[in-house]
Amino acid sequence: MPELPAAYRTAPFDEHCAPRRLLRLFNGKWTTMVLHTLHLLGGSSRPGHLLRSIPDLSKKMMTQTLRELEQAGLIARTVQQIMPPVVEYSLTEMGQKFIEPIEMLYLWGIEHADLLDRVTAAQHAAKAAMKNQPESITEDW
Repeated sequence: MPELPAAYRTAPFDEHCAPRRLLRLFNGKWTTMVLHTLHLLGGSSRPGHLLRSIPDLSKKMMTQTLRELEQAGLIARTVQQIMPPVVEYSLTEMGQKFIEPIEMLYLWGIEHADLLDRVTAAQHAAKAAMKNQPESITEDW
């Protein structure tokens, strides 16, 4: 794996540094999934097809995510003025550039599914333990 530049190997990390900006961009629960699905669908899709392609994604959250991605310039919304109007979302040139890191992350997740399973189990155990503790417990810091 290539080594990070020296500025990114020591803390503190500036609010505007590339890693933090990238993580902020991918912060939404559905952001990477919508971009990746559009990519897998050939780069564009009508909203209904996109919604059916992502299980558990609500229409409201899809609409919100699409708006955010459009505002960021990662996707484009096209409306054909016919009756009824046809809406299609497509990856922009900039949006296509973000597919590579998303696929790298997804590939890592596939290759390390056992680690993800362990983290998920630990999170569920911690959540269950918190339910069994009195509410008067405060943060350690």
